[in-house]
Amino acid sequence: MKEMTKKTAVVAMAGIMAAGMLTGCGEKKLDGSKTVATVDGTEIPLGVVSLSVRDGQMQTEAMYRSYMGGSDFDIWDTEAEKGKTYGEQFVEQALEDVELMYIMKEKAADYDVELTDDDEKAIEEAAASFMEANSDEAIADLAVTEDQVKTFLELETYKQRIHDPIIADVDKDVSDEEAQQSSFSYVSISTADLSDDEIKQKKEDAQKIQDELTKDPEGDFDEIAKSVDDSYSSLEGTFDANDTSDDEDSENEDSEEDSSTSSSTYPDEVIKVLRTLDDGEVAPDVIETDTAYYVVKLNQKNDEEATETKKESIISTREQDLYTETTDKWMEDADIKEEKKVLKTLKVTDNHKYNQPTATPEPTEEAADTTEDTEVTETPEADATETPEVTEAASATTTPEATEAASATTTPEATEAPSYSTDTSLTVKDGDTVNIDYVGKIDGTAFDRGSTDGKGTDLVIGSGSYIDNFEDQLVGAHPGDEVEVTVTFPDDYGVDELNGKEAVFDVTVNGIYE
Repeated sequence: MKEMTKKTAVVAMAGIMAAGMLTGCGEKKLDGSKTVATVDGTEIPLGVVSLSVRDGQMQTEAMYRSYMGGSDFDIWDTEAEKGKTYGEQFVEQALEDVELMYIMKEKAADYDVELTDDDEKAIEEAAASFMEANSDEAIADLAVTEDQVKTFLELETYKQRIHDPIIADVDKDVSDEEAQQSSFSYVSISTADLSDDEIKQKKEDAQKIQDELTKDPEGDFDEIAKSVDDSYSSLEGTFDANDTSDDEDSENEDSEEDSSTSSSTYPDEVIKVLRTLDDGEVAPDVIETDTAYYVVKLNQKNDEEATETKKESIISTREQDLYTETTDKWMEDADIKEEKKVLKTLKVTDNHKYNQPTATPEPTEEAADTTEDTEVTETPEADATETPEVTEAASATTTPEATEAASATTTPEATEAPSYSTDTSLTVKDGDTVNIDYVGKIDGTAFDRGSTDGKGTDLVIGSGSYIDNFEDQLVGAHPGDEVEVTVTFPDDYGVDELNGKEAVFDVTVNGIYE
């Protein structure tokens, strides 16, 4: 249990370890001792919420940097809704998250969740290291005390520990009929925003691919597509083999739609044709939708592997639903009072951004020895000299294992970075740290900065670091699995080629950190 808590503590602190690296300065010094809210009579100091906000801010900005490059982007000052900016909404959501963590601490005993003396010691060591590793300027900007850092780490630990007990009683019985999946291959040729002549050319291309595949259904679909145009490629997909939409009410339909294997991922016109095919059959004609032409081939009417993945996804959905219902009820029943004026002093703006360190020195012999003694380095670590890929701000790219004071621009290097497990019996679940590779495509074409280039990146499932429901769609997967994740970029994402677009990510789960 001691080892698990140290990992929890380190992961929780990883993002804000570099909080001293600012590209702007705070508009006004915060008073972290002020009470920003009370939950069932327990006061929440602003410093704890500040830590949560800056940690989340770093994760979000790391994601934007991975897609847009550099640091010249504006997100926080953009108006969202009801006259509020995204930054203001972000702060309000962070407070709500912290309020829930305080409630989770209250409820922990009901689920036999507690922190041991070893847990408290590990958290105390991590908090002390955090204070040493950040400059006075950074600590002042965060408006946080060492006790508040310990409180934050304790709350994060309770949050992770209580998750599994909450969902322990979920019904894990899923029938083959409910989960059965069919698999298929397809080429999608987009016709969106094209002229009539261009659309005509795309249709001719689709027909060429259709004709060649019909001649040789066992041929290499991808090679056939590329022989027509090198920008085309064959993709794999799955869908619900049994069409039960007429028998389900809207509530049941909603619970099914969060899976990456849901039929709703693909146009109805495509699924309708696929349901008429047998194993290995090619659709008789090119399928036309409002935005694309499709050439499809059914691979397996009953794909056993995809069906097992679907079962796990259904169970995961049930677990998430129970978790959400339970925690929402806790929030509704709690006596929560918020100090809006205090909260407004905590701002997230475009001129006050956070970055990862740019250099990592070799540890001194003394520091290395002390780090080994505390074992706080038992978390996934990446090279801090690289720009973080999407969520590396959430992984342990910087860890509070130092025993000597460090400047805000440097962080002691870990003595040992454990590798992830590739055991295929493991299953990705909420809260896990996974290592993944991915290639993102829009209308079948890979887009700039939408790939890990095979280098792998760490992702904490449930951290909300990736757009839309990207992380949810990985729940239930195993090391070695290839998962097709479909997401939609926000209309105001900030990149013209991505704004409002649906993207399909071919994700490989390299492993899970234990």
